[in-house]
Amino acid sequence: MRLPEFLQQKLQPKAGVIIKIPSDFSQYNRQLPNFESKEEELQYFATKFSYTSEDGKVVGKHQGAHYFTKGQRKGLDVGGTKEALYVIETDVKTNVIYTGEGKNHLGLYRNVLFVSNKEIHWVRKDLTLLVGEHLRVEARIRYRQTLEKAILYKVEKGLFVEFENRQSAIQEGQFVAWYQNAELLGSGVIS
Repeated sequence: MRLPEFLQQKLQPKAGVIIKIPSDFSQYNRQLPNFESKEEELQYFATKFSYTSEDGKVVGKHQGAHYFTKGQRKGLDVGGTKEALYVIETDVKTNVIYTGEGKNHLGLYRNVLFVSNKEIHWVRKDLTLLVGEHLRVEARIRYRQTLEKAILYKVEKGLFVEFENRQSAIQEGQFVAWYQNAELLGSGVIS
């Protein structure tokens, strides 16, 4: 049984709305602050965009935000757009799904993520970073995804992973794994 069918059997349907966020949403074009430290910059770029219902327009209905994941394209059943809609965020508290049109919608992408200390797992314990240290690696957030250049930055509360290229649909609860020369060094659950 596939996960969506399993969830539909276990979780009650709950009608909600699908909101389309425009590609010119103000947060995508915000002026960058002057960062006082690399950590402040990493924190800024690791913070996901936040949406409200007023930021876009209602384009459809769904039977439960808990059935959808960031980056998902199928199952929205919304037509009338030039390009396919992708889930860019789900809000299970308000039961709203936020979508963006096209696979290049800015709401899908970030290049920094954070892993809290309790979720960091080092396979190569001899390479464990201390606060203030960084390490060039290759990393991935999806099974079988091509390895991407990244830098790990250890801070007091955890570890930032800064990818050279923006990554699509970074989701809390996903794993990130980091490597050097195809050797797995460590992994962690994205906060």
